[in-house]
Amino acid sequence: MKKRLMVVDDSRVMELQICKLLEGSDYEVVAYCENGEDAITRYEEILPDVVTMDIIMPGIDGLEAAQIILEGHPEAKIIMVSSLIYDETIREASAIGAKTFLYKPVTREGLLTALQRALS
Repeated sequence: MKKRLMVVDDSRVMELQICKLLEGSDYEVVAYCENGEDAITRYEEILPDVVTMDIIMPGIDGLEAAQIILEGHPEAKIIMVSSLIYDETIREASAIGAKTFLYKPVTREGLLTALQRALS
């Protein structure tokens, strides 16, 4: 049975890229959210195995959305994704419970490694 992934990113291109990178793998994208507010609501409905969460988004950013999801679901597996990750951002995300980081541009190997790390 494939692991279920929810992609949270304000760029639909990222969701399409992740879907393509996961072809032939043990993972499938079951939901896409364009912002943190939608991610919080949809997480409750879907309860995915893992979430890729962009950090910089309009409205509730990825760090705040991850924190809210993890407060209600401490078992949630969230991978923070960004092209602009600084040491302070990494510390903040780790402190709220993010499992790992994925740097843009995303590669198949990087994505699969991050998913495996988050789920182990």
